[in-house]
Amino acid sequence: MNRRTFLAAAAAVSAQASPEKLASEGGAPVRRQPLKAKNWGPEFYDGQERQQLDDVVEARNPFRFSNPASTSKVALFERAYAAYCHTQYALAVTSGTAALHCALAALEVGPGDEVILPAWTWYSCYNTIIQAGALPVFAEIDDSFNIDPDDIEHRITPQTKVIMAVSLQGNPADMDRILPIARRHGLKVLEDFSQSVGASYKGRPLGSMGDIGISSLQQSKTITAGEGGAVVTNDARLYERAFRFHDVGLLQTPGGHRNFFPGLNYRMNEFTGGVLLAQLRKLDTIAGAVRANARRVYDGIRGLPGLQLRRLPHPEGELGSGIFIGFKTSSERQRYAEAMRAENVPVSSPGGSVVLPIVPEIENKVTVVPHWPSFETARGKAIRYGRDCCPRTIDILSRYAGVMMDPKFTPSDTADAVAAIRKVHPAVAG
Repeated sequence: MNRRTFLAAAAAVSAQASPEKLASEGGAPVRRQPLKAKNWGPEFYDGQERQQLDDVVEARNPFRFSNPASTSKVALFERAYAAYCHTQYALAVTSGTAALHCALAALEVGPGDEVILPAWTWYSCYNTIIQAGALPVFAEIDDSFNIDPDDIEHRITPQTKVIMAVSLQGNPADMDRILPIARRHGLKVLEDFSQSVGASYKGRPLGSMGDIGISSLQQSKTITAGEGGAVVTNDARLYERAFRFHDVGLLQTPGGHRNFFPGLNYRMNEFTGGVLLAQLRKLDTIAGAVRANARRVYDGIRGLPGLQLRRLPHPEGELGSGIFIGFKTSSERQRYAEAMRAENVPVSSPGGSVVLPIVPEIENKVTVVPHWPSFETARGKAIRYGRDCCPRTIDILSRYAGVMMDPKFTPSDTADAVAAIRKVHPAVAG
């Protein structure tokens, strides 16, 4: 081999060993067009949803209680959803917020009571506690993005009544650790699996492990009619109380108006029930497709040096909403986000929720009217929100970013996600 041949061969080996130039630094991007996840449920709309709507239009009877329970779209959805969640009862309502309100009413949460919830979740969790007249007590999250079981027990007081176990962004909460804490202190567990419909925990569907569970069926959720929600439980008394609360305090059975208490109107109509019935029949398909795409990405990036993935209490049951990677600092995470965007495989910060204690109106205890019961007790006046009550939550969320998954992604799409992560992560991770 002459000198020129040797040097050419050496250069070729060196080029193969060198990392590919990032698109943010002038290299070729992994994709031509940005990879973008959509709202899952509407991607699966077809003639089945249309037929359900046509049925209601033709019957001209969209109020659920004007139809026999054997044919009501809402009643059929409730029975199917209860079976899916492995619970005896399901109650369809107008939204996830309505479901939370009904669940808290079922649990008899009211003035003087306290509910422990994660500092990072959606407004509805906090708002419905306030509307019940109770006091929200925030706990930190951990690297699962869900409530940290180690941060619950020291927040329990004689006034604590409920622990809200919220399973966020497709990841089941750590129920094996939360449930024993609740049982030890005689507390109820409210499961909110709105962002994780279709996920499970060690073989059990979410919503079947706590005393009562709720889910939103809004447009950004796994299945949807645009809006909608459901309460699930195995407790007949809790079901009856939730039912009464959603139907102005009544019970739509012969002689069922006894034991009236003031409730609201959160009844689902037949149009919504029909669409959700069609969507529910596709839930396993949607969840299975998302999970399969996520697994391909997880498998493709396994073994990357220094890779820190979001903690999954039960990986097999996770929905796979996003492939979240943690970094040492928020600035490092930002460099990763910018570089991934340049590769046309954008990443997102943890989303779908809010760090509630730092919302100015929440920090300042703004309510519908002055002197709201939640903050009128000595305990309510003394409790303080703001950054000081959730520094770890703020830190965790600032250091993670994820490629969001979609059930309609192709193998080529997930291969691009893998290629982008493998290209960018080593270049930006310290």
